[in-house]
Amino acid sequence: MESFDWAITAYREGAAFAAFDIETTGLDPRQDRIVEFGAVRFDNQGIISRYATLIDPGIPMPEEAGRVNHITTQMLAGQPSIEAALPDFLLFIKNAVVIAHNAPFDCGFVNESLARLHSDGLAPFPALPNRIADTLIMVRRIFPGRPRYNLQDMAAFLGIQAQAAHRALDDARLCMEIFTACCKTAAL
Repeated sequence: MESFDWAITAYREGAAFAAFDIETTGLDPRQDRIVEFGAVRFDNQGIISRYATLIDPGIPMPEEAGRVNHITTQMLAGQPSIEAALPDFLLFIKNAVVIAHNAPFDCGFVNESLARLHSDGLAPFPALPNRIADTLIMVRRIFPGRPRYNLQDMAAFLGIQAQAAHRALDDARLCMEIFTACCKTAAL
């Protein structure tokens, strides 16, 4: 059984899923910080709910990261801290199978934040307890031979329209739609 078959089966059986994406100040979860969460909770009947929040990382937003996600230091001023935002995110994804495109990146940042907060007694556990499926692995196996497998290119290949590329909520929606397309294609 391939590593994502369990997720396809769970989808067909009506399990709850939460596709999510984050935006960050950089690429290293040990030194960079999450600045935005976006998530879409869904099942095989469609979208159940959405979650999105900006997060004040406590450091200035680097210009190079802002050029990608169009998030500025000014937009983050006055937003909740990770200590305030992470519990809401965890409540949103509770008991759902978590879906992410390139899951080690997104989950790595969440787990690093959880570990920091857990060691201070501010998080209930040091890492995500959810089962996780990675759409990057799925698309590489279901659609072999593509020149690129990033989220935006795969969405375009599958005819899924991005509305706000590199913003967490829209990228989470794209991830959900890519996942459902993979489930439908794998059924053929």
